[in-house]
Amino acid sequence: MAGPLEGLRVIDMTGVLMGPYATTLLGDMGADVIKVEAPEGDTTRRIGPARHAGMSSLFIQLNRSKRSLVLDLKQPGGRAALLRLCESADVLVFNLRPHTMKRLGLTYEQVSAVNPRIVYCGVYGFGNGGRYAGKPAYDDLIQGAVALPSLHAMSGGQPRYMPITIADRNTGLTAVHSILAALFHRERSGRGQSIEVPMFEMMASYVLGDHLYGKTFDPPIGGMGYPRLLAAERRPYKTQDGYVCALIYNDKQWRSFLGLIGKPEMMTLDAYRSLTSRIQNVEEVYGFVAETISEKTTAYWLAELEKADVPVMPLHTLDSLLEDPHLADVGLIRNYDHPSEGRIRGIANPTVWSDTQPEPERLAPRLGEHSREILVEAGYSPAEIDALVASGTTV
Repeated sequence: MAGPLEGLRVIDMTGVLMGPYATTLLGDMGADVIKVEAPEGDTTRRIGPARHAGMSSLFIQLNRSKRSLVLDLKQPGGRAALLRLCESADVLVFNLRPHTMKRLGLTYEQVSAVNPRIVYCGVYGFGNGGRYAGKPAYDDLIQGAVALPSLHAMSGGQPRYMPITIADRNTGLTAVHSILAALFHRERSGRGQSIEVPMFEMMASYVLGDHLYGKTFDPPIGGMGYPRLLAAERRPYKTQDGYVCALIYNDKQWRSFLGLIGKPEMMTLDAYRSLTSRIQNVEEVYGFVAETISEKTTAYWLAELEKADVPVMPLHTLDSLLEDPHLADVGLIRNYDHPSEGRIRGIANPTVWSDTQPEPERLAPRLGEHSREILVEAGYSPAEIDALVASGTTV
């Protein structure tokens, strides 16, 4: 079954995580994604366990549904080849900093000169309109810059980064929907355009959307920080023999919970009578729940809260998440036979479509695996390709 983006060609000049995650999603939806790599390859080819050099676990997870083309863009022949590919492409996406693209001779003006319909998407640390423009950026740095470690501290812990690449992945998702919206606009107008997707601004909007709170108003009518999210007891509840994840949120759920534990009269107390009052007294309320849940086993709470229609889930480890029965039911984790890496696990697209289900178009490519194939498609003769290989421009 063809994907919804069949026929779309994406030139992918991204590396590490944020950009490759975005272009993998486009590839899963059927786009022809050409991953342009320097002769040494994407950094993630060397991060994580690997059966063969250059094919690490992280690279495999981030770069399916793509073809690999090696181009040394510092050489005139590499730049010329890239521009030739852009002539028939729909999207060019990159995470090099803008001054690097300028040095390479690949600005929006230069690329759109060969293809005015192209969507030119830069995914990098900081927007060009601010004083941080051009600074290097990584997920850890952006997490710190948007106060995520400080939120940990405000909720009673030590400042620390989240152990997931949340800035990279959320910025990658923003790049995907921005690219698709620009393509929709092009279908109406016939014109491509340049898009900037900066990590710092995107994640700042993410954090402030929850935590602007009282400073939503001018003048402020309260401080910043959503109290429920910052409560010290907002964490998995310890039971007699483990942990359980429960969220007793609306009035109906509170009545059910208090009835379950034999204390329905607590619903009349000021701290418990409404969602507003519970959030205002969140430390007291969550502390009460924590103390109550500690008195019985995990199995008891999972069963009884489920029967009472109170939202509850087990606390997974990474290993138990991989074995979750619901994920098995929906087929999220799948096994694939990679032509060079053997049997691997992959993560399916989590969305479900009635007609054009996104699926991996191909598994992660070896470095330069498709260089000749792609250059032939771009109109290069065998002799011209041989010359590019001899010069070190491609492999």
